[in-house]
Amino acid sequence: MGQVWDPLRKKMVALTPEERVRQWFIGVLRDNLKVPEHMMMSEVSMRFGRKPFRADIIVYGRDMAPLMVVECKRDDLELDREVLEQALRYNLVLGVKYSVITNGLRTFGFRRKEDQSDPFERIMAFPDWDRSKERR
Repeated sequence: MGQVWDPLRKKMVALTPEERVRQWFIGVLRDNLKVPEHMMMSEVSMRFGRKPFRADIIVYGRDMAPLMVVECKRDDLELDREVLEQALRYNLVLGVKYSVITNGLRTFGFRRKEDQSDPFERIMAFPDWDRSKERR
């Protein structure tokens, strides 16, 4: 197994199938959505109750509050309800506006709505980080 440079952790990491997807999506965030690398973190530890979790990528807004959480899976894993629920659990801790699940082949994005009876809606595109002023 090879290694790859993680620009967010600033170190070489094992190039696992999931890491390959994570590094690809970091590139998407940086190059397509114009998210500065210093406004992202990878492998972020958190707790929900007593249970520890680790988010693959968190994007922060200009106010340094978490804006987006990304859950990456290797490309041979299906993006099913369990994967979505994992990303939404992170949202319970972080309170982000955007949640993303990706396996590198398929990517689904969700935006938190104000309507609590149906709190998330699927979106087809994300605003550039520069233009996403309506953070929360």
